[in-house]
Amino acid sequence: MTKVNVYVVRHGQTYFNIYNKLQGWSNSPLTDKGIADASSAGNKLAQLRFTAAYCSDTTRAEQTAQTILDLNKSNSVNQPITTPFFREEFYGYYEGTNMDEAWYVAGAPHGVPTFKQIVAKYSIGTAKNFLKEADPFHDAENNDEYWERLDKGFQLIRANKTLQDGDNVLLISHGNTLLSMMEQFAGDQYDLSVRPGNGSITKLILTDEDVLVEYYNH
Repeated sequence: MTKVNVYVVRHGQTYFNIYNKLQGWSNSPLTDKGIADASSAGNKLAQLRFTAAYCSDTTRAEQTAQTILDLNKSNSVNQPITTPFFREEFYGYYEGTNMDEAWYVAGAPHGVPTFKQIVAKYSIGTAKNFLKEADPFHDAENNDEYWERLDKGFQLIRANKTLQDGDNVLLISHGNTLLSMMEQFAGDQYDLSVRPGNGSITKLILTDEDVLVEYYNH
């Protein structure tokens, strides 16, 4: 594999999204709007042929992926490959907690009581470290643990021997994961205080050694 186009779609809206709860490895169903989000992304990508499709092994990602593939009109693959490598950040003890309350507990000891303030002063990676530090069980993923896992996901795509130069890959991912990717691969190109929309499309160029961002949150 030399270079493939990876179209990253954030899953459709879930009930935890509405309730403002941290939703990492937890499962929350798609809402009616979430199903519409997935269909909207599917219609936008319907004419694009995907040689492979991947998603995290969470219901919201799997349902979004299958909806997009079912709407595809270009003889794409029929089903996604599911893997824990592409899961959202694991929030440990704070899974299912109100987002504002969790980030207050993580950031306030450092003088940054909101997620936006943590990111503005430090980084998204540091936010992960702060949350693991605040977790009484220390089960939440820190930045190194998170990227060790996510990098395995990219390696999984690179190892797909059916992919040829210029092929298209569908990847269903998550909000914080998209923000993390932008911080890691796009530098200061995007305003990461704005979360990617449910059903939004981001395009990456995956090479044997690098990940480049073509556009974000379309």
